[in-house]
Amino acid sequence: MLKGHISKEHRPIVTVDAVILTFDGVLKTLLWRRTKQPHLGELALCGGYVHVDEDSTVDAAVTRVLRQKAHLEDIPVEQLHVFSGERDPRDWSVSVAFLALCSRDRIGELHEGVELHDVTELPQLAFDHTKIVGFALNRLRDAATLSTLPAALLPDEFTLPELQAAYEAALGCKLDSSSFRRKIAERRLLTAIDKTTPSIGRPAQLWRLANGIERLTRPL
Repeated sequence: MLKGHISKEHRPIVTVDAVILTFDGVLKTLLWRRTKQPHLGELALCGGYVHVDEDSTVDAAVTRVLRQKAHLEDIPVEQLHVFSGERDPRDWSVSVAFLALCSRDRIGELHEGVELHDVTELPQLAFDHTKIVGFALNRLRDAATLSTLPAALLPDEFTLPELQAAYEAALGCKLDSSSFRRKIAERRLLTAIDKTTPSIGRPAQLWRLANGIERLTRPL
């Protein structure tokens, strides 16, 4: 046990952790391979200490951590939940967890130590990060049934099959295509654009969210 090895100024441990979800054929989350003890070499959420000398808020802390560890800028994050207790072998700790949904192209090139993993096939994660990811998925699934939230996992322009796949990934279940398209049409959520996908076979119509329909990036 490493308890007691934290200076008095750092007790309790206060950290931020970010669950970054994206759609890349399946729903994936961004993980970072730890370079220090505890859990050296293990995968974890992108997270780190709150630096009280430079972070004005926990929101500023998670923005800094994502920039430093994953080279991500301007990712819209929302506070998800606070996890606390004996969840860190160094001491009693508090983690303010954040959730972000973004398209795969928004993440861009994966830098050294950063990986994307299918949320249904996660490896063992450091600390209680498996629990945090599970909490985030439940929040996403609760919100996805009532909103356009899964569209945040896609680029601004998408096909109907891509949108259905994003909803299925967010909800964790298969949807009937005819029923899905009928509900989308009834709610007038989309606008067809004058563009199709490049394809060897039949090109697919591209769509975007209709004017007046908010592009949600966080659970309601």
